[in-house]
Order: sequence, then structure tokens, then C-alpha cells
Amino acid sequence: MSEKLLTHKQALAAVIRALGGTWDTERAVLALRVAGYEPASDEAAGKEARHNLRELMKDGVIVRPDPDQAVYRPA
Repeated sequence: MSEKLLTHKQALAAVIRALGGTWDTERAVLALRVAGYEPASDEAAGKEARHNLRELMKDGVIVRPDPDQAVYRPA
């Protein structure tokens, strides 16, 4: 039986749903690293985290209450 691995986006969504609270780039990077993401650099980690946060916002999983801050919360 083979296991299907989660994408970074799916892993981040699962952690956000489980933990709730507010999410910024640093917290998303930590969650992705715990899920097994091993970035080439801190810059790459931040870029991947920001990309996934924006995608989750487009999907309606999270919202950005203040448009002047890159801080999200579960929808």
C-alpha cells in the first residue's frame, strides 16, 4: 500500500486548521519545515511560505484581516 504525500500547500492548510491562530511567513516556514520541507535557503523557505499562504487565501482557507499586514487567520 503506497502513501500519497501531501503537497506543501495541503500540509500547511492542515496545520493551520489544526492550530488556528494567526499566521505569518515565519510561522508558515516553521510549519512547512516540520512537515518535511527542506529549503535550499531561508530566502527560498520564505518565498515558498508566502506563495502557499497566498494560495490558501485564494482557496478561502485563510483570510487577511488587515490588507496592510501579511498576517492571516483561518476563514
